[in-house]
Amino acid sequence: MQLRRIAASALAISTVLLGAACAGDDLADEGADPGSGAGEEKGAVKISGQDFGEVQVVASMYEQLLDAEGYDASVQLVGTRDVYMADGQFPESIQLVPEYVGGIVDFLNTTENGPEAEPLTTPDADESISAAEDLLEAKGITLLDPSAAIDTNAFFVTQEYSESEGVTKLSDLEGKSVVVAAAEDCADRTDCGKGLTEDYGIDVTEFLPLGFASADVFKSVADGESQLGLTSTTDGTLESQGMVLLEDDKQIQPAQNLVPAVSTEWLADNEDVEDILNELMGALTTEKLTDLNGQVSVDRAKPEDVAKEFLESEGLL
Repeated sequence: MQLRRIAASALAISTVLLGAACAGDDLADEGADPGSGAGEEKGAVKISGQDFGEVQVVASMYEQLLDAEGYDASVQLVGTRDVYMADGQFPESIQLVPEYVGGIVDFLNTTENGPEAEPLTTPDADESISAAEDLLEAKGITLLDPSAAIDTNAFFVTQEYSESEGVTKLSDLEGKSVVVAAAEDCADRTDCGKGLTEDYGIDVTEFLPLGFASADVFKSVADGESQLGLTSTTDGTLESQGMVLLEDDKQIQPAQNLVPAVSTEWLADNEDVEDILNELMGALTTEKLTDLNGQVSVDRAKPEDVAKEFLESEGLL
């Protein structure tokens, strides 16, 4: 009987709340400023990207900002870039992606011109975007303002390995034999496997395709199955896991500034999105991004909660 009374009470309360919510919606619509995003319906927008903590947070920022401006935004993240960029371009179902300058430019270049194509990227974000201007235009992709927040690929070892082998930078591994735990596409990339072997002269005996900064990568390095693991420079978990980030002293990493990648066709019909996202990019820094990552990966906060708190603290939401 008590369970029935509780269920009945809950039903009554939910009915009242539903009615209040509907009334609130009506009032909000009536009182909305027609010149603002509130109260306007601007259509659906699908956000995609690679499924790891940092992108989860940034994609949620995009979603919340666009929802606040009257868009119906949704997020669907996937494992690797080639899933949402088949043939080097967005499918019609995707309009917006949190990207990295070097990552997307290199991907487009090698997809279009082959794995041995001359790199278009440099350590400068604006130079890299300019060099890829024709390629981006051909693929129907517009890159908005790059953020000051930079997240490049980086390699780590255990604290024990660093101390016993005297390794603090990648050039310290020259001539050494190592196993690398990394993303599936690492072996053939100039900023990953090819850079390790050709630029640094490291003897990579095996690449273990365990993902990007995944739990499997960290476990492999911690267990000694591999010596070198792939993560990012904004990884907030390294110290807590007893890992050491190695300096990329020969700078094989291109500019990896965070940047919104947008369908050019869709942007032409939704020009307000550019100002919305450029303002967000202006608020992000590498230090802030590292802190946000730590809240998700170390403190176990939900990406959407971390995103909302940041947007509110910056006066963007």
